[in-house]
Amino acid sequence: MQAGRFVVVGDSFSEGVGDPHVLYPNGFRGWGDRLARQLGRADPRWEYANVAIRSKLLDEVVTEQLEPALALRPTHLSFHAGGNDILSLRADMDALMGRYAQVLARLCGEVPVVVVFTIFDPRTTAVLEPLRRRLWVFNDTVRSLAEAHGAVLVDHARMREYEDPRLWAPDRIHMSRPGHKRMAAAVLEALGWAHTLRIKALGEAERRPWPQAVADEVAFVRREVVPLVRRRVRGVREGDRTPPKWPVPIRPAQGMKRLAGTHSGAALSHRLG
Repeated sequence: MQAGRFVVVGDSFSEGVGDPHVLYPNGFRGWGDRLARQLGRADPRWEYANVAIRSKLLDEVVTEQLEPALALRPTHLSFHAGGNDILSLRADMDALMGRYAQVLARLCGEVPVVVVFTIFDPRTTAVLEPLRRRLWVFNDTVRSLAEAHGAVLVDHARMREYEDPRLWAPDRIHMSRPGHKRMAAAVLEALGWAHTLRIKALGEAERRPWPQAVADEVAFVRREVVPLVRRRVRGVREGDRTPPKWPVPIRPAQGMKRLAGTHSGAALSHRLG
């Protein structure tokens, strides 16, 4: 594994939402930061930046993050965007994937190694069923584009262990701490890099009596789905007031918790401004 500069671009998936940690910027760790720590252990010369921000649509990721990310001259760049677009009731998948294709073509033309992802289909509740066809279109297109442009594909949709609810946060949209850890391992393995992450076997999931399962589904819709729809109708998004976690490259080998304490995402953003 030759040292380089790994830059993460995208939305909440890459920011690390669902993997809370008070000592990391924005209060989340996530697969990107976990991967960065592995890079730092392998070679202290590795550098890492993460400009991903939750709630962002594909066009916003491109407009707000792409140029700053490319200006860092990454040797490796991960790109995950489009999931929030799919949640829109009026998503035009042909137009969305056309824009995605243009972005990926540019990235693969400028960055030596580009990593892309499919989106997992959690299959949790009938309320989300209308989204599944959009997911299939997105995933099939990403697979084809990755092959055409020589990008490294992390096919999350085919990682069926993620059917286990323990790999998901309570909102069932973002990965949990164990989910992010597994994703960090999956990215490292897709790149052909060894790692020391300890991935524990999940074992048998707890079986719920069907009345409890139904009650849990109703509670989930009330607690997570309904507020999500209301926020989208009102246009309220956390990402609009969230700074990037690591906009300036760091060397993870120097200690990410220590770096987070002295160079928070907000402080680094101010320095860049």
